[in-house]
Amino acid sequence: MRKILSCEFNLNTACVELLMEDGTLLSIDCTAVEIEVANSMYQRSELDWLIYNDPLAYAELILNGDPELYLKAVTEHTPLD
Repeated sequence: MRKILSCEFNLNTACVELLMEDGTLLSIDCTAVEIEVANSMYQRSELDWLIYNDPLAYAELILNGDPELYLKAVTEHTPLD
């Protein structure tokens, strides 16, 4: 895989943008990802946390991982009684 020079969340476009060493700019549309993989507000919250606090981990999850499996593992929904 190509080396990543920078990775940040662009609030204006709602995209995580990665600049690769060969000059390629890769943009991940976070809204589209949420629509496809997040089934609850808890899963959306987990994705949002990654976007704002660790955009590189978010990008690696989307590009190389299994976001659905990750979200099932880290989110739990406990209904109010």
